[in-house]
Amino acid sequence: MSDQISASRPTLEAVAERAGVSRATASRVVNGGSGVREALVEKVRRAVDELGYVPNQAARALVTRRTGAVAVIVAEPETKVFANPFFAQQLLGISRELTAHDTQLVLLLVEGTADYDRIGRYLAGGHVDAALLFSLHAEDPLPAITRRVGLPTVFGGRPGWPGAEGDRSLLYVDSDNRGGAREAVRHLLSLGRKHIATISGPLDQTASVDRLDGYYDILMDADPRLVAEGDYTEGGGARAMAELLERVPELDGVFVASDVMATGALRALRQAGRRVPDDVAVIGFDDIATVAELTEPPLTTVRQEIEEMGRLMVRLLLRSLDERAKGGSAGRPLSSVVTPTRLVRRGTA
Repeated sequence: MSDQISASRPTLEAVAERAGVSRATASRVVNGGSGVREALVEKVRRAVDELGYVPNQAARALVTRRTGAVAVIVAEPETKVFANPFFAQQLLGISRELTAHDTQLVLLLVEGTADYDRIGRYLAGGHVDAALLFSLHAEDPLPAITRRVGLPTVFGGRPGWPGAEGDRSLLYVDSDNRGGAREAVRHLLSLGRKHIATISGPLDQTASVDRLDGYYDILMDADPRLVAEGDYTEGGGARAMAELLERVPELDGVFVASDVMATGALRALRQAGRRVPDDVAVIGFDDIATVAELTEPPLTTVRQEIEEMGRLMVRLLLRSLDERAKGGSAGRPLSSVVTPTRLVRRGTA
């Protein structure tokens, strides 16, 4: 049966014959090679469609030295990744852009320290062409692993390990976390709020540090009691809010470093009998529609283009792969991307 199936599959020779070109020309077109006139490219593509030809991936890899797959590595356990809609949106952008470029997504998650060896062996095995890394924490070994393996890599978020800041070869996509935080705090001040607190994310991540720095840019002399660290979960936001209320009962505004944590903060404020926004104004960060539009009242938040950042990571990575294939001679030099943020006003502030 398998021989019959194999025999019925159209071959590259059949494509070449249908298109009226040599097998070598058909191979170059199918495998993304250059140097073929556009008229012939169209003939080959038409023949591929008419015959339903599917390239042999193993043979294609020998020609292109590409597997057609990219590892997407999230330095978080699966319980956090699948519970937080931020990751869903970013993965959606990545998946859509990879699909548009006929490239497979291989998702790898980090449950614990033992996973780093597993991921390192997988990456070294030649299964993928490149890697996208995000949600890194301080001293995470993943950047060193991809560097050792020699994989082109794009980071989601500003790299923060020692020496990273001055390394122009590092490519990353991030949002203007610091600027967005400044805008949020300025808005709370414009509402006449006098005791403005903040709930940061984990301070071993650069996005959290940048958002906290934005808070301090506006409130340089803020009382340290007005700052509490969360963990980007709803429960962490609730615990941090309760802690802040106990420390500074008179607080009347709070900037929360994520929408998910802000939902927990709103719950803690309700339980404490505080009205939002009458008693306490609240601003989140992300503008995830499934979160911000469904809170009561709807959440004022700082919008970052999460899905678009995923798409930009892929575009930057594929350009890096193309440059490597051409010996680094492709067009303008690659550079990291920082996307703008903006305040979206709803009912909490």
